[in-house]
Amino acid sequence: MPTVQKHLFIPMRDGVRLAATVHWPDFTANAYMSGTRRPADLAVRRAPAIIEYHPYRKDDRSAARAADHDYFATHGYVSLRLDVRGTGSSEGVNTDEYMLVETQDGYDAIEWIAAQPWCDGNVAMFGSSYGGFTSLQVATLQPPHLKAIAPIYATDDRYTDDCHYKGGAFKAYYDVGTYGTMMIALNALPPDPDAFEDWDRRWSERLESNQPYMQIWLRNQLDGPYWRPGSLRGQYEKVKAATFMIGGWQDGYPNPLFRTFEHLECPKKLLIGPWNHSRPSVAIPGPRIDYLHEIRRWFDLHLKGVDDGVSKEPRIAFYVQSWDRPDPARTETTGAWRAERTWPIRRAGELLLSPGDDGRLDFQARRQRPGGNGGSNRPAGAGAPGVPARRSVSIEMDPTTGTSGGLWSGGLPFGLPSDQRRDEARSIVFTSEPLTRSLTIVGNASAQLRVSSSAPVACFVAKLADVAPTGESALVARGVLNGTRRNGMNQPTPMAPNRPFKIEIPIDSTAWRFERGHRIRLAVSGSDFPNSWPTPLPTRLNVFLEGSTLQLPIVPAPRLPPPRFLPPPARVASGAGSEPDVWEVREDPLSGTTRLKVRRAGTSPIGNDATTFSSDELDLIANRRDPAKVDALGVSTSRIKRPGQEIEAIARQQIRSDKENFHWSVDLEVRHNGRPRFRRQWSESFKRELL
Repeated sequence: MPTVQKHLFIPMRDGVRLAATVHWPDFTANAYMSGTRRPADLAVRRAPAIIEYHPYRKDDRSAARAADHDYFATHGYVSLRLDVRGTGSSEGVNTDEYMLVETQDGYDAIEWIAAQPWCDGNVAMFGSSYGGFTSLQVATLQPPHLKAIAPIYATDDRYTDDCHYKGGAFKAYYDVGTYGTMMIALNALPPDPDAFEDWDRRWSERLESNQPYMQIWLRNQLDGPYWRPGSLRGQYEKVKAATFMIGGWQDGYPNPLFRTFEHLECPKKLLIGPWNHSRPSVAIPGPRIDYLHEIRRWFDLHLKGVDDGVSKEPRIAFYVQSWDRPDPARTETTGAWRAERTWPIRRAGELLLSPGDDGRLDFQARRQRPGGNGGSNRPAGAGAPGVPARRSVSIEMDPTTGTSGGLWSGGLPFGLPSDQRRDEARSIVFTSEPLTRSLTIVGNASAQLRVSSSAPVACFVAKLADVAPTGESALVARGVLNGTRRNGMNQPTPMAPNRPFKIEIPIDSTAWRFERGHRIRLAVSGSDFPNSWPTPLPTRLNVFLEGSTLQLPIVPAPRLPPPRFLPPPARVASGAGSEPDVWEVREDPLSGTTRLKVRRAGTSPIGNDATTFSSDELDLIANRRDPAKVDALGVSTSRIKRPGQEIEAIARQQIRSDKENFHWSVDLEVRHNGRPRFRRQWSESFKRELL
């Protein structure tokens, strides 16, 4: 096993020190830890370094990730787990995610590590979610010694494609029920007591200074200067390090993958599986792979100059999903791996479908996409193209529509979509004839619709579904657009009541094969509850048949053999204990309310004598009779037990809304050995900016 050094402190330009846990390869550890300093000895003992950089507390909450770093160390890398400033065992304070100083810290850490006698000057970064974000963000600063990155489940746009806003709609489930509330509790925990003799004083500084992130997100409801720092979109050329993007179709970040790959100008590679927001070796749904092996091959090439054939492989690999019976607890995905050399795929085309009378979705034409090789003009569906009627289809917006759509990012670890027919009963639905042959789409579909709303603020949700001969409807992908953002995410404009206008709803990127005999369905509604916060006004939505189309990005059969991956390594029992997951949806026909309850909790060991407990809960209520009245309460608990010590932080975050405002409050309570240690409350009301 690699030698592990629990606390190595890395100085930043302002004097703050970040704490790292170092996993040493044996040959480097023997030289460095023994105090050897002779250049002749060190010349053969230097090694490239790998950094994972996030705020999830290396010493307790994310201690299980040590296994990833042991893997890299056994393959000749110095592998470091690094806490963001103001979190974990690092010094400083933390008042927001992805602060500019945090990105600068990443630069400083890379250059400091590269200059150490145990490093050969070649450094890489990797990480999932926050660690993927930091990999991209630090790379834009172009640290001279950063040679490669492997961001997993990351985004290039913090406003349009993150967990806070989608299509100009405010997120509900994720920020209140998990991440946004969880970070309040995590950031209230102290540094590891082994890191500092005065850890209690440093803890007090952290408790007094750290701030809830949600307050800032609600102050910035529009795209603008707050969201651009940390967003790679529009500045892809700044990334020079060789980049290996990894993502999942059931994750919350499918859109940045092809987009980022297309625009990067550095050496690049892309891998997309069917996964949710969990590492590809354990993610649901499978198939799962040994993703660390793939990352190591990329790092070996760009840090060591060792090429095992990875440079000759197609640069793009993705999983093409096909129909499975809708099941929120599904663990596998039917489909096949596919390889491509370029994006956009040159042979790609576009299939146009139009809403027709009696809920039909009529095939219109295929056309070549820019850069594509075209294809048959014969549509895959049966029957002649329909002619859109000069009329509209309307529905009363139900703010509770969406509960069959699954939880954003596929949930953790549960939350895939169920049969869509429940939501489709509250939507405007158009369905094609059965396909006469299979049809594969890859990329972003688009719903271009002529619509109107009886209210000045309304949301439009477009869901693409695969309908089996049994009638069961499986969600393929969805798109959301707040109609007031139709002219741009920073230019909200009220809608003129009942006046038709054209909108384009980008549908999340995917790869999907519709089988012969299946039907394609487009469902349009006014809500994506609980993932998005309902708009405040009762409204009747209209979709005008003439001028509305569904565009599907179709691709022909693959020309390259499918990529092959190693299976994930056998999971070693960690001793972790998980409580039963809770995901309940209850409807009260008398009050008109729909209530969602979600809970996930578990205990994990820290070494041989300590444990960490965490739980995240959400209680979310919407009212179909009064859409403005929504109440969300998130509760996150983090507890660390060591011999003679127990520390617990409980964060309660609540958002209530009316027609004009969001009313936000936080109650943070911290206990030390069962006694109150700290308590603080925040509250503020925010005007709804056409949300």
